[in-house]
This record gives sequence, structure tokens and C-alpha cells, in this order.
Amino acid sequence: MSRTDRSRDQEELVNQQHAGGRPTGAEAEDSLTTTYREDGFVVLRDALSPEEVDTLRREAVAVCRGDRGAVAGLVPARAGESDEEVIRRYVCVHFPHKISEVAHAALLHPVVVDALVRLVGPNVKAMQSMLFTKSEGKPGQAWHQDEFWIPTRDRSLTGAWIALDDATVDNGCLWVIPGSHRRGVLYPDREHDDPRFDCTVEAYAFPYGDDDAVPVEVPAGSVVLFDGYLLHRSLPNSGRRGLRRALVNHYMSAESVLPWQTPPPGVHLGKWDYRDVVLVAGEDPYAHRGTPHLSQAMVRPERDGGCAR
Repeated sequence: MSRTDRSRDQEELVNQQHAGGRPTGAEAEDSLTTTYREDGFVVLRDALSPEEVDTLRREAVAVCRGDRGAVAGLVPARAGESDEEVIRRYVCVHFPHKISEVAHAALLHPVVVDALVRLVGPNVKAMQSMLFTKSEGKPGQAWHQDEFWIPTRDRSLTGAWIALDDATVDNGCLWVIPGSHRRGVLYPDREHDDPRFDCTVEAYAFPYGDDDAVPVEVPAGSVVLFDGYLLHRSLPNSGRRGLRRALVNHYMSAESVLPWQTPPPGVHLGKWDYRDVVLVAGEDPYAHRGTPHLSQAMVRPERDGGCAR
């Protein structure tokens, strides 16, 4: 089967899910694992209730106002500034779970964790959360692979993209290249000056083209699970009015150490294990190493404010 045929099949799968066709029992297990293994992503439709989505939307405002604690790079809200004005100031806040009990609880959402156990294994930990609040005109991200940023030793990195608004092509939904994860290759990266995208470097020199990509349009409350090697991007929010909010959490097998970010002085990279993690399922074989506070909530720099590289 060609990549183009697979892309059409994946679009049809997403459309079927949107139409309400959801397998159950053993059929659901096979559909989830097979689709994820073959295409590198799967959609969990209606994983969050409307009430849960509303709670996360309100929490996004509280985080962006600074009501939940310090956020590096946050601009204090002015007197009388509306929630809409505040949240439109940002594209992404990293590590909201470090200051927000609601965001922290979302890491352990039972529907997501159940799927992770089936895809990753019985022992799963989380290391990152990102709150995207992309308003009209804000940029997307160029082609990239999350394992480039968060390296795991066993290729277990899994993203959970939780839609807090209906994600559409117009408002900057995810685009993915189905099957691009299977080689397990991290492609070269380079700087770019494409105004459609934020500061993140772009992957290139991969054996796929934009024609192989499919949009992942999902309704609010849906979760897109995707492999750390999957090539994906998002385009700007070109809608005339409206936010495209999403909470994106990252997980991996608890059996694997995490050589993430810069090792402390004197620690060999082979022994470096980033331990600011949250166990979401099973047991942590490295629990004796503790879970020190290493990260803090921060605003991701964007082109308007200068790229922090």
C-alpha cells in the first residue's frame, strides 16, 4: 500500500470516528494498537466530557493571568483586561502541571492512561505538559519529531494532544504524516524564517512530502495520541475569530531513563536520568532516585518576542 493510500485510509478512519463509530472490547483493543503501530497516531473521540473541557478552558485563563503561580515570561494582566485579551497574548505555556492542580490531574486522566498502558506498557510516567492557546493569526510549528526534543532510550515517547476547542484546518489543527514514525529515524533539523511557524527548528531531508500529510481535525474533548518519531506540524490559526486551545502532555515507559535537557555537572550522559516526572500508571523502577523539582512553568518564546536560541 502506498503512503498516499494509507493517508486516505487514515482520513477515512478519522471521519468514521467523527461519525460516531467506536469499536468496543477486543475490537477496540485491536483497533487502537494496530492503528497506532501502523500510522503512528490514533484519535480517542470524546475522551473528555464537556464539563472537563470547560474546566480546562477556565484553568487556561487562570494560568495565563498568573493566578496559579509564577510563570516565567508571563506579562502581568492589566487592570480591567478581559480574559480574552489575556489568553490571546500567548501561544504556549510549558509545564502548567507544575502550578495547576487541574493540569496535573489531566496527566492522569483515566481514558488517556488506559490507552497509554495498552500502547506503552504497564508502567508509564509523564515528564511534560504544554498549554497551547493559539488565537487567530498566531503561528504554528514546522515539521518536527518530539523524540528530537525528549529523547527516550526505548522509543516509547507518546504525546497526548487534548483538544479544548474543535480543531480544524482553519484554526491550525495538527497535520501528520502517517507511518513516518516506523523507521525510527530522527531527521536533520535547521533554522527557518517561515513566518507561518514559531521559533521551533524544522525537520527536513525526510522521504515524504506535504502531499503525504493529513489534517487531524477533531472535536473538543478528543485526544490525539501520537508516537515520538511521527513527523507532524501545525499551521497558523487563519480563522477570522476564535482560539485553538489544546493541552499536550508527554509520556514514556517508566522502565526507561530519560536523558533530557542538560546533565548536571559531573554526571555522565549515560547515567543522566531526568527525574522531574509524574508516575501515571504501574510502578516506577527508579523511584529510589526521587522526583526533584527541576522544571518551572514558562511562556514559550515566539517570533514576536524573539527566539530564545
